[in-house]
Amino acid sequence: MSPMPQAAAGTDRPELRKAIQEMVDSGFVGVQLRVNDERGEWVGTAGARELGGTAEPPANGYVRVGSNTKTFTAALVLRLVDEGRVGLEDVVADHLPEFGLDRRITVRMLLQHTSGVFNFTGEYYEDGTFAPGIPATNTGREWVDNRFRTYRPEELVRLALSKPARFEPGTDWNYSNTNYVLARLVVESVTGRSFAEEMHRLVLGPLGLSDTIVPGSSREIPEPHGHAYYRYEEDGEERTVDVTRHNPSWISTGGDMISTTRDLHAFISALLGGKLLPAHLLTEMCTPETKAGYGLGVMVQKVGENGGTVITHNGGMAGHAALMYSTPDGSTTMTAALNYVDDATLSMAVAFQQATQRLVSEVFGGGKAGPADEPTA
Repeated sequence: MSPMPQAAAGTDRPELRKAIQEMVDSGFVGVQLRVNDERGEWVGTAGARELGGTAEPPANGYVRVGSNTKTFTAALVLRLVDEGRVGLEDVVADHLPEFGLDRRITVRMLLQHTSGVFNFTGEYYEDGTFAPGIPATNTGREWVDNRFRTYRPEELVRLALSKPARFEPGTDWNYSNTNYVLARLVVESVTGRSFAEEMHRLVLGPLGLSDTIVPGSSREIPEPHGHAYYRYEEDGEERTVDVTRHNPSWISTGGDMISTTRDLHAFISALLGGKLLPAHLLTEMCTPETKAGYGLGVMVQKVGENGGTVITHNGGMAGHAALMYSTPDGSTTMTAALNYVDDATLSMAVAFQQATQRLVSEVFGGGKAGPADEPTA
């Protein structure tokens, strides 16, 4: 039996306590939730820190935030646009000539996933076929066996470029981690400094995000944290291993960063509140393309019967996941950290979608459910 959800002192939010307990009941090991709105800040936890354990998740524990890394990366690139170091319409090949990129690909296309470049973690096609990339979390034991390997970002890009493009640049939309590894390399090319240094200079430092980490190839995650797990088959038997420690260079800036629910709240509220970017660049960021509703490192979604808008990005990362939602002005936010048992078939995907839909409807839609977004890995 799961421990009852724990909540911070202050206004009780039984609907939120119920929602996170239902997430645990649906299969998540543990949940940390933080909501900031006109009623103040509410923080709650449910479930366990470790599989089979009784200790509750830390209320502000560290988590691998997965594809929320893309929002941080897009914000960094836009800060460099504001500095005049790079332009959204710049030809990426001019900054990275060593890759022989299609010269139609622009910096904007990287941030908006409209470049057409193959996703180095593998591509799922409309006919149901799958084209593998590196040993990622969709490959079962192969990922487990390779989880401490170091990948260079150039290696990930070259693998992706050895595969056929999904479409001609700018003609369609397809979520590809390769776009954001290329964005990382553009940052390093135009500044002459490492991605981590620039992230600290232009995003983490100015916002005081001292608990947000660009890990590089480090296997470690600071305490406290919930534990992450991965399930796979070996010799006909199902095995579950603790993968909290692993080398995240396999995903690079597609999803490697570590943060907390408090820092995610501080980041998205400051970003959308205009404290990081000038108004015209924030508008660019939050203007979605038409197929998937993706802006520049964020998704723009309608919620509730009244059609309110949220700006969001979620991310799953080998048994850790993070949610980040905000109203367009940054005044109401919801951030969460999840720990669970991941596997090659993404068996928690449906529960993830249902849980996010429920939470978003409670916080932003007046309890009236709107569309759930797809999990982004």
